[in-house]
Amino acid sequence: MNTATPTLDRHDRAELQARNAELATAEPRLRIRDRAQRLGVSEAELVAAECGLSAVELVANSERPMQTLFNELGTLGRVMALSRNDWCVHERHGSYEDIKAEGPVGLVLGPDIDLRLFFTCWQHCYAVTDNGRRSIQFFDREGVAVHKVFLTEHSDEAAYDALVARYAARGKRQPVIEAIAAGNELPDVADAAALREAWLAMTDTHQFFPLLRKFNVARLGALRAAGRDLAQPVASDAVETMLHSAAASGLSIMCFVGNRGIVQIHSGPVSKLLRTGPWFNVLDPDFNLHLNTEAIAECWVVNKPTSDGWVTSLEVYAADGELIVQWFGERKPGKPELSGWRDLMVSLCATPLAGERLP
Repeated sequence: MNTATPTLDRHDRAELQARNAELATAEPRLRIRDRAQRLGVSEAELVAAECGLSAVELVANSERPMQTLFNELGTLGRVMALSRNDWCVHERHGSYEDIKAEGPVGLVLGPDIDLRLFFTCWQHCYAVTDNGRRSIQFFDREGVAVHKVFLTEHSDEAAYDALVARYAARGKRQPVIEAIAAGNELPDVADAAALREAWLAMTDTHQFFPLLRKFNVARLGALRAAGRDLAQPVASDAVETMLHSAAASGLSIMCFVGNRGIVQIHSGPVSKLLRTGPWFNVLDPDFNLHLNTEAIAECWVVNKPTSDGWVTSLEVYAADGELIVQWFGERKPGKPELSGWRDLMVSLCATPLAGERLP
């Protein structure tokens, strides 16, 4: 059962601001997500309490307030969209185009910003100004950041001001934080042969999620049961190997990073790669990625049949079994997988993939 925390009064708010300031002074390089964890609160609570920043809560008087707010993002012009999980940050410059955000599942299908949205867990939204940088930030019911939209020099600041004025809440309040129940998927599949049969019957990669639900199994459990020709573990540095090869050849790739409320996608080549401590980075003009390679517990090359031929992904997992980042060769429905991507994935594998047996 979800439990709600009481809202903070003024004394609690001032105390949180003081604790945050002390931590920020002692460790100025800590990001707000990390400060929240160290202080034992959610990031949304730090934002709402205006800990080192200014914030205005945004609310919409509708049955779907998060969708209503999200549908306004196209007015902002060119921005930077940021989605992340604990181990990987995905930043993409562009405009919000072709927004489809009415029900519990939404899409953004622009040429630059490409998103899959799962609004069931979205709960809080703030307009934030941090050291002069302005953004719209969305959080889930636990106060964890789902998605952030940062203004750039190319953004429409008047549209931003109008959006904030239209949806600004009256007064200051702390968010009610609710626990989100964890899934009950099993770590291992009961009938590996039946799962493999269902896997081989797929005609679209999007059928993989219903397959997991059908067998009530976690992603890694399904990969381990499918057979090495469909899913096989590869070296933990496979992402770096892949990215260096793709950058050298100009291969166009797709990078998927998500959390429980969103998946953000980059499609295109990568160029500038840089390691900074544990973080391996892509630092291109319109696409930045920051991957904590120390968090990588397992890497897998995964092979799925579709009506367009076999589609292959490189998937990276944390120690708790959560998906950190997923990679494909760039493709559109109706188009076969890029041969350069397939060859690159094959080069990572110790045993043949199922797709290699086909002409």
